[in-house]
Amino acid sequence: MKWITRPFQKVSVFERLQQLLTEAGARFRVVEHPHEGNSERVAAVRGTEVGQGAKAMLCKLKHADFNVMTIVPGDRRVDFKKVAQHYGHSKASLLSPEEATAQTGCVIGAIPPFSFDPSLRLVVDPELFRRYKEIAFNAGRLDRSIVLNADDYLRIAKPELVEIIVENGT
Repeated sequence: MKWITRPFQKVSVFERLQQLLTEAGARFRVVEHPHEGNSERVAAVRGTEVGQGAKAMLCKLKHADFNVMTIVPGDRRVDFKKVAQHYGHSKASLLSPEEATAQTGCVIGAIPPFSFDPSLRLVVDPELFRRYKEIAFNAGRLDRSIVLNADDYLRIAKPELVEIIVENGT
């Protein structure tokens, strides 16, 4: 796959995502909005439901040589024990904001549900796709979102689908 290259200039995650989705023929739209830290308000600006938000949480597993990007609907919570058990570990915990930024190139809240790092595994709870035909996420920036066809996301990102939501919890 070709990436945008510019001499002496790093390509942003936002540009990389747009290029990836365009080249793959994905059905998506970009939504510009004010920097918003509240899920309900950003969903309203996007014209989506809170649950359509693909919420990314980065985890580390004790004694593993990789980290895990978990994706759940924006109105649900990650069950870290389920994440750890899926990989045969006893415990998973969140990466610090600094570690997450170093691994993804994005600040917390702007991390899209795509891994461009081979040491970062991508796991998505299938509830997101049972509930919605489109998913929404901040696209490497706090002031830009992408609303993407769910089937196109699955085809392009190729995540592991694992039940990782806290049961009966939002």
